[in-house]
Amino acid sequence: MKNQFQQLFLRIAISITMLSAVADRFGFWGENSSWGNWKNFEIYTRKLTFFLPEILSIFSAYVATSFEILLPIMLILGYKTKIAAFGSGILLFIFAASMTVALGAKAPLDYSVWAGSAGAFLLAVQQEYQYSIDYMIRKK
Repeated sequence: MKNQFQQLFLRIAISITMLSAVADRFGFWGENSSWGNWKNFEIYTRKLTFFLPEILSIFSAYVATSFEILLPIMLILGYKTKIAAFGSGILLFIFAASMTVALGAKAPLDYSVWAGSAGAFLLAVQQEYQYSIDYMIRKK
């Protein structure tokens, strides 16, 4: 119970970070963006997945984006929190590893992708998520 605020803060921070990346690829950040539109995001994804055929690379952009929407929403709501946190950790780990291989060590460090992955894995091993749908369901 002692660390419930910090845990909630971590859930929200990871979620907002992931949703912000999705907003960027849909052009919601305007001038202050990394990609600014879906096409640029596909080009970036192809760089990270250079070892895949182009069609699989583009497919992976859609799959990653789907998970980057679903998992943060689950984390914010606190629904199936362990699964969402573990899934976020895996997704961010894959991003960090891909960025490291394709772009070098600096890129994932600049975007704190390794830290986000570690935070998600830390969140996944918590015993209880007090401010969550999971907690409300369990208490009934």
